Amino acid sequence: MLKLEDRMMAAADPSQVEGLSRFFKTGPGQYGEGDKFLGIKVPATRRIVKECWRETDWAEIGRCIGSEYHEVRLAALLVLVEIFSHARKDPALRQRCVDFYLGHTDCINNWDLVDLSCYPLLGEWLLPQQDRSILYDLARNGRTIWEQRIGIVSTMAFVRNGQLADTFAISDILLHHPHDLIHKAVGWLLREAGKRDQAALEAFLRPRYRQMPRTMLRYAIERFPEALRQDYLNGRI
Repeated sequence: MLKLEDRMMAAADPSQVEGLSRFFKTGPGQYGEGDKFLGIKVPATRRIVKECWRETDWAEIGRCIGSEYHEVRLAALLVLVEIFSHARKDPALRQRCVDFYLGHTDCINNWDLVDLSCYPLLGEWLLPQQDRSILYDLARNGRTIWEQRIGIVSTMAFVRNGQLADTFAISDILLHHPHDLIHKAVGWLLREAGKRDQAALEAFLRPRYRQMPRTMLRYAIERFPEALRQDYLNGRI
């Protein structure tokens, strides 16, 4: 059987490269500057991973996570998620997955790589734990916007289990972050928290919404009734 990297290379579609490069902002000065693409869309990458993750060893994951190609790095992360998800009765293997993930955050360098990997792995690992300080450290002290995004997006695992406090606390840390991709991530997670408890979201927003970046606020209140949404947008709360 072909190894993961070989299968990804074989699936390359040059006709899609330009579009993906534009979508993920790889031009000079953009957040994905210099990244390279094979032209493989996410569903195709997922299919390849589903077919071969069981046969993918750690050496291959290590090679793929360091690939120059965006989709190969994504495949490595999705393999890691599969291993973690199927290791419910093997805490040592789960710990190894988490350690590998945190040891390679320099390779997790675009929003899709973060969003498709962090909460089903790091978030799920932290879900039964009291100490979630790693997420606060990433949010406050992350070396890149991607590490900071991991800090907030990982809380999706908590939100889906009705635990909202960490999402609100980490959102507060990132409230005045300068980058639009953090504004979108925070707003997204606040919106998801609000779908579980709108009153809790409003309690968070009322003392903060006037100072929040506009994109963050728009994402956070997207599911509000229209009249209430307009009240927030126009400062009438």
